[in-house]
Amino acid sequence: MPYSQAYGDHFYCRTDGRLECGHVFLDGNGLPSRWAAGGDFAIGELGFGTGLNFCETWRQWRSARTATGRLHFVSFERFPLPKAAIGRALSHWPEIDREREALFEHWPEAPEGDGAIELELDAQTRLTVVCGPALERLRASGLAFDAFYLDGFAPSRNPDMWSAELIGEVFGHTRPGGTFATYAAAGFVRRNLIAAGFAVERRPGFAGKREMLCGRRP
Repeated sequence: MPYSQAYGDHFYCRTDGRLECGHVFLDGNGLPSRWAAGGDFAIGELGFGTGLNFCETWRQWRSARTATGRLHFVSFERFPLPKAAIGRALSHWPEIDREREALFEHWPEAPEGDGAIELELDAQTRLTVVCGPALERLRASGLAFDAFYLDGFAPSRNPDMWSAELIGEVFGHTRPGGTFATYAAAGFVRRNLIAAGFAVERRPGFAGKREMLCGRRP
């Protein structure tokens, strides 16, 4: 179970991070049913971590995508993990072995600097990991997203990832009608999302967690 010494928190739910990803981020954003329309679809993520959310999303995308669909998954990560750490963490789930092996093959041994890791993983799937502080990198991005995964470390451990300023940038980079989902349900996170302009909904959280948040840009 990977643990961040920088933030004093685990990278994902200790019950089952892969199932949590499905419950919170995919279901919370209405995926994969939204992919049935075909065409391009862009997902933004705050916090790439071990790449678990990407691998589970890619697994479900493979099954649901149309012949004309293209997915661009863009994650903002301040401290990208080395290749060996990602391989060890993702080996826990045989369900994503295919995706893990492909990511492991292309991932740099020890990512450094504030550039971007660009990976064309198949003809319909592109991954970009933007390295550096999320607020700075998202503000400089010219991209707009159909869905956001808000997956920073716990708000109590990493409050900058849930600040009003950063949430405002998330809203500004979400297409009208676009969505977000997060496991976080702290009051200040919900208030920041509402203040930014999102219509926010509370839903039952994963594995006994009382609440999670999801919503839409009107």
